[in-house]
Amino acid sequence: MGPRINASLASQSRGIMMGVHVPSNVPMESTPFKGMEFEADEIAYDFYNEYGRKAGFSIRKEYVNKCKKTGVVTSRRFVCAKEGVRGKDKRDQNIKNPRAETRCGCEARLVIVLNRDSKKYVVSEFIAEHNHYLHLPSTVHMMPSQRKVATTHAIEIDLAHESGLRL
Repeated sequence: MGPRINASLASQSRGIMMGVHVPSNVPMESTPFKGMEFEADEIAYDFYNEYGRKAGFSIRKEYVNKCKKTGVVTSRRFVCAKEGVRGKDKRDQNIKNPRAETRCGCEARLVIVLNRDSKKYVVSEFIAEHNHYLHLPSTVHMMPSQRKVATTHAIEIDLAHESGLRL
């Protein structure tokens, strides 16, 4: 990839770190590595999602392979949300306000494979380099994979809605 460039004050005010391709502000204990083990694939997702939050990018689940007999996940790939390109929309071509393209072919990913002997998921591939701008910590809460509503907040929202309160 290209050289790393320090973020300018103007870009920081917009909530984007310009030209940063490799997250460097993430502690080593929060950074995945090849050979790392997880008890379950969802634990691996949560770990990579937290790494993405600290680094300034959003993630998504790209694919999963399952055993046909048991239905157990044998491998899974988590990618940067900006990986690949959006597929061609086969619906009406005369859309007035199409959504902006958010994907840019980013190669950052984490691949886990089930070790059948230990029954644990092992990181078989980890690519940390991004080809796009990363978000500042002050804006990561707005990224798609970080928009989670806690159960207690969801209950409060439901109660407020049922009682007619507007939030």
